[in-house]
Amino acid sequence: MTKVSTKNYARDVKVSRTQSDQLKFKQNILVLFIITINFLLDRISKIWIINFFSSGQNEYYINPFLNFILIWNKGIAFGFFDSENLTYHMISLAIFIILGFIVYMIISSNNIFEKICLSILLGGALGNFFDRLYYQAVPDFIDLHYNNFHWFVFNVSDISITIGIILLLINELIKGKEKTDE
Repeated sequence: MTKVSTKNYARDVKVSRTQSDQLKFKQNILVLFIITINFLLDRISKIWIINFFSSGQNEYYINPFLNFILIWNKGIAFGFFDSENLTYHMISLAIFIILGFIVYMIISSNNIFEKICLSILLGGALGNFFDRLYYQAVPDFIDLHYNNFHWFVFNVSDISITIGIILLLINELIKGKEKTDE
């Protein structure tokens, strides 16, 4: 009788492991899909805007709050630390290390929502990192403004990075609240 229950237990563990592997596989496909979509949306938008502005036009008016204007950002977020020397390469190296850490966080996380948030962030970060390597600068082009107040010019990758960070913060707040409720 013990042998039969041991057999059943081994079979149940094997089925459970197979279901777990299938779930991890589906999660990994979702993660790759999110990263790829974010990266491609960014690439397509930047290629379009670079081609559009190569015709000599320097601004495209959309409405009273939004313009497209091409700015080459050699710094980090919002143009901070704009540089063309060793600082630029050090920032690029730091970004590469951070990208590796985000990949590690995605792989090691057991929380699907956290994986999705990190994937959105990573898709955007890879878009900007690609531009740093390919163009030696990041093309920013979305100009939000009200009258004479203009927000920093940004791109689709910046939107993905911001959404990913906001969702991660919300996730952490919810997890923190759940811990205090226990």
